[in-house]
Amino acid sequence: MRPAARFFLALVIGLAALVGVGYFVLARTTQRWFDADLALRAQLAVTSARQSLLRNWEVNRPRLRETLTDMTRDERIMSAAACSMHGDLLAATETYPTEFSCRSVLDRMHGEAPGPTAAWSMTPELPSGRVHLSVTFVGDGPPQGAVILVHDLSYIDRREATTRNLLISSFFVLALGASLITAVAARLAWRGWTSDLRRALTGDASSEFQPLLRDVRSLAARLASEQEREARGGLWSPERLRATLTQHVQGERVVLLANREPYIHQRTDQGVEVWHPASGLVTALEPVMRACSGVWVAHGSGTADREVVDEHDRVLVPPGERSYALRRVWLDEAEENGYYYGFSNEGLWPLCHVAHTRPIFRAEDYDHYVKVNQRFADAVCAEVDSDDPIVLVQDYHFALAPRMLRERLPRATIIAFWHIPWPNAERIGICPWRDELISGLLGASIVGFHTQQHCNNFIDSVDAFMESRIDREASAVVQGARRTLVRPYPISVEWPVRWVEEVPSVADCHAEVRRELDLAPDARLGVGVDRLDYTKGIEERLLAVDQLLTRHPKLRGVFTFIQLAAPSRTKIAHYRELDERVEALVEKINAKWSSGTYRPIALLRGHHEPTTVYRLYRAADLCYVSSLHDGMNLVAKEFVAARDDERGVLVLSQFTGAARDLTEALIVNPYDLRQAADALAAALDMPVIEQRERMRSMRRLVSEFNVYRWAGRMLVDAAEVRRKERLSGRFGMSLNQREGA
Repeated sequence: MRPAARFFLALVIGLAALVGVGYFVLARTTQRWFDADLALRAQLAVTSARQSLLRNWEVNRPRLRETLTDMTRDERIMSAAACSMHGDLLAATETYPTEFSCRSVLDRMHGEAPGPTAAWSMTPELPSGRVHLSVTFVGDGPPQGAVILVHDLSYIDRREATTRNLLISSFFVLALGASLITAVAARLAWRGWTSDLRRALTGDASSEFQPLLRDVRSLAARLASEQEREARGGLWSPERLRATLTQHVQGERVVLLANREPYIHQRTDQGVEVWHPASGLVTALEPVMRACSGVWVAHGSGTADREVVDEHDRVLVPPGERSYALRRVWLDEAEENGYYYGFSNEGLWPLCHVAHTRPIFRAEDYDHYVKVNQRFADAVCAEVDSDDPIVLVQDYHFALAPRMLRERLPRATIIAFWHIPWPNAERIGICPWRDELISGLLGASIVGFHTQQHCNNFIDSVDAFMESRIDREASAVVQGARRTLVRPYPISVEWPVRWVEEVPSVADCHAEVRRELDLAPDARLGVGVDRLDYTKGIEERLLAVDQLLTRHPKLRGVFTFIQLAAPSRTKIAHYRELDERVEALVEKINAKWSSGTYRPIALLRGHHEPTTVYRLYRAADLCYVSSLHDGMNLVAKEFVAARDDERGVLVLSQFTGAARDLTEALIVNPYDLRQAADALAAALDMPVIEQRERMRSMRRLVSEFNVYRWAGRMLVDAAEVRRKERLSGRFGMSLNQREGA
């Protein structure tokens, strides 16, 4: 058989198959449309006659039959019947088919739809043809009975036949015409195309294929290079981050500005001890600084911090490793109260979190905020070693610092990362100093947030309150000659987590924690890890445990929830009141459900070192993160990183940034206590296979999108900004020189 004949034979077979598939899809779709239309018609018919039906349902069956007869005046409704909930026939039209007794229809409906339903339908066959049968319940409150309507489907069959014939005819005509045109065009073009391709392959420079070949070769080379580099780099790690710094920013050290210090030197009865603060920011940034080296500028808050620094207020950390320098800045009590407790945490913190706490703004607090921002900016300037350094400004404590640094270091590459949610423009407008905050952040080269929504809110705020040009396509703000990028960088944790290596195996943690808490070896355990903060939903979490024990009695005496609660911002009245409420709530729930030595909630208040936290992560059957509003919440990702056994279940609030990443967690609304309690029960009953599938997927994401990748993306973007600014500066200088000449 000649190639052309084979081509046309294959074409015909393919077209026939395509028409068959197309008709099948069309028929199914059309049938669903008709079913939905008939179900709607049935519901409307019953609804329009509802009052008459209810008025005569049990008391006037002749009148009930008349109402059913009136409903069948629609040309497509053949007959109707009224049935009691027990399957007894109350009334029916004369033409109602005997095949559809009330009891048989209701039994079949309950078999196919065992749950509660307001309506149900099916399409059975009668000797006279197909019909559509629908069941609609009637009644105020609990249904009193059901109305069965039988629809004639003969008109649908006629429409389907017409549509089928038209479809097949049109398709074959169009397909045949297109095939003939394609075949003729291909035959005519084949000889010239193969001739041109032959010349291109032999290197003829005049060939019009040469630009295409150059592009293809360039693309292939670039893809091969990227694939080789990615394979060589593997997962993001400290080594890869250092290599990225060397490649993109020539290995320059990074200066990081944050309020919280990564290591606190605290004086105790045993001497000076090094504590790790309970801070998600520190959890994320400390591994980055160990990888990048440089200087961390922070508030020295420990009781022994002054004793260990040198004459420049620096100390090398981590202890024993000495990877980078920690520069401490000292604040007196008035400054700390105004800048930290006042403006930052009584003003900005509740303003940015939707947790129903009213922000408080005082002019004297803002004055301290300006003063302290300037002092920290001065400390950063004292630590840089060039006129174009890389500076990372962290969080809401230093909204003014980027602009202050820009005025002192106009060529610096400044990344300002806002670790909490940025509210919408209407809400940020509450702040009396909103313009100063936004202007301060726009002093940065890049402003980063956890989610795209927070980026959008920030850009909307700039648009509402600042004189600037918004480049929404590039997600940038332009003020004069300066351009500030606004980017989402979802933060994460280090991978692998070094603390996991310092704690026992999962099995040992499981046994040790239960033994320490005087629990049975097979006791079920949940864990929550938080600062005592009203945004974390700790009260809602404890109430969910109470609901769990109320709704699932089998877990009483079996399930214990451990809440690690680090005291936080105790100088603020809201936090002291929260502390008291949480303690009272724990006592109330324990009094309600305790039995013998069993206590459903173990509240462990105080500072806890990472090794303690990770032991509990590995010992727990579930971790519940119930934040009412959170930028990211790294507790969720820490729990996932701790479970190298691929067991355990994460129950996660929908109001966290982590919920966008860890979609295999059980996502809940923490305000819905029943939903949260049922999710906790589902977590405890989840089969091991499902636990592993969910945890494996989440661990894969956390490993690939770890904190080194987070920092690497920001630094690469910063390097690109710096490169463009340097090129722009040189270009501008050359133009000025020409004009001067």
